[in-house]
Amino acid sequence: MGGKSKSILRLGILLLLSLSVILSGCGGGNRTAGSGNSDADNGSGNAGDKAGAFEITAFIGEAGQQPTPDNKIYKKIKDELGATFKFEFLAGDINQKLGVMIAGSDYPDLMTGNTKLTAAGAYIPLEDLIEEHAPNLKKHYEKYWNMMKDPNDGHIYILPNYGAYNGEVSSTYYSGPAFWIQKSVLKEFGYPQVKTLDEYFDLIAKYKEKYPTIEGSPTIGFEILNYDWKNWGLFNAPQHLIGHPNDGGVVVNDGKAEIFADKDYAKRYYQKLNEVNQLGLIDKETFTQNFDQYLAKISSGTVLGMFDQHWNFQTAENALVTQKKHERTYVGLPLVYDTSIKDYYRDRPVLNLNNGFGISVNAKDPVRIIKLLDRLIQEDWQKILSWGIEGEDYIVTEEGRFMRTQEQRDKVTDATWKLGNKADTLFSFMPKMEGYYSDGNATDAAAQPEEYQAGLEDYDKEFLAAYGYESYVDFFSDPPENPIYYPAWSVDLVEGSEAKIVNTKLSDLSTKHLPQAILAKPGEFDKAWQEYTSEIHKLNVKAYEGRINEVLQWRIDTWTVK
Repeated sequence: MGGKSKSILRLGILLLLSLSVILSGCGGGNRTAGSGNSDADNGSGNAGDKAGAFEITAFIGEAGQQPTPDNKIYKKIKDELGATFKFEFLAGDINQKLGVMIAGSDYPDLMTGNTKLTAAGAYIPLEDLIEEHAPNLKKHYEKYWNMMKDPNDGHIYILPNYGAYNGEVSSTYYSGPAFWIQKSVLKEFGYPQVKTLDEYFDLIAKYKEKYPTIEGSPTIGFEILNYDWKNWGLFNAPQHLIGHPNDGGVVVNDGKAEIFADKDYAKRYYQKLNEVNQLGLIDKETFTQNFDQYLAKISSGTVLGMFDQHWNFQTAENALVTQKKHERTYVGLPLVYDTSIKDYYRDRPVLNLNNGFGISVNAKDPVRIIKLLDRLIQEDWQKILSWGIEGEDYIVTEEGRFMRTQEQRDKVTDATWKLGNKADTLFSFMPKMEGYYSDGNATDAAAQPEEYQAGLEDYDKEFLAAYGYESYVDFFSDPPENPIYYPAWSVDLVEGSEAKIVNTKLSDLSTKHLPQAILAKPGEFDKAWQEYTSEIHKLNVKAYEGRINEVLQWRIDTWTVK
């Protein structure tokens, strides 16, 4: 329940990110994976070292802007590695464009990772190329090698652009699920450590009693979003409260999934919501409002808390920041039922399968391309592509920490400046290091603690200092390694299948019955819950669970590194 919505959402976010950069133009004649000229093997021994100029044509799967002709990073790549890029950005509908490309076999050297192109045979297999010519890429993807293989024929066609972590995850920003609470509530009561659901609602109740209005409008204790496919605000909290990560509509133990909608630990959550509703903490319009109305209430500064994913209400929070109402912005809390349970809200980003670069069957020199990418995945070039040029785009402190001056920070937010000084089109979709470099600096400037601190508002600096934290991510436990089968929400239920039908009916039942249970009068909750679970048990839940477990087992069998 909520699993497919999550899948659509998160895969949608990954798709938007992935279709942001992919290189293109017109292609040459058909070549095999081993084709290429002898110059590709010349040089100093480092894969991709300069061996004569060569151009790579590349297709970007969404609208974008060309880098300036004098872009300093692309110039550096040309001067030192011999490669230039000719980009074609999407103009119009992606499906129409792909249809034209496929019909005419008109493929550039590099293309957007896309299952339609894979099905059309537009990419060459990469595993042999990598094994023979790209030791750095092989090491980079070592843990993920089997995941990258196409389930239909076992070949690797796409080099994922995100999710290949080979160390600790670095982050100063959390966009996932949590119980969110206004910073003003925590400050009002002396910055307490709030760990449990009971503590959370106790604080909200006390604050609402003390401040029944905010700037003349009634204070809203708790909002619940139950609108369209964004219904995880109502559905998904129970799995986190018992210490499990986001697997959509199921909880997974030892690789086996089962629904949690009808479980006692789910009942405990909704019974709590029933209790706090009787205290007047839940918005009376929460189950009748649409998404825009939900955001409007949050941006008004009157909502004290909600369970949601941060990215989902980010625009409303941005409005509060614009109004300089920093005290009305939110902190994510990884709540559990009791302190014996360790929170597991934060996870590691999953491998961005089917999104990144693929080399086309028309590529003029696949060996040179893979060698170039192999060279660019090395740490010296990764620093250049991510941070820029030392002394120009960032400085290094006496302690060896990467930092930016305020002037440098201002520049990297200027889109025009970036066209001449960053290689974002290339970097966004090529393989990349994620986490930390060998010297301890973050691979992403936004995740460098010092940089994050320098960009904070004074209110947030004071707030974090009160907790002894460096960022709001510190409220959460560090994410462990993802299980090999994770996440269950990404399982394709197959349109028209019994599993898909059951999932849809389960979602419909929850949308109808959970509000009734939450809004039930005192003493009537158990009856409402019984009616809800009885309807669930009429469904062929085993078909739904069976499909998920079938795919999870397949992942365990085929993705595990042998």
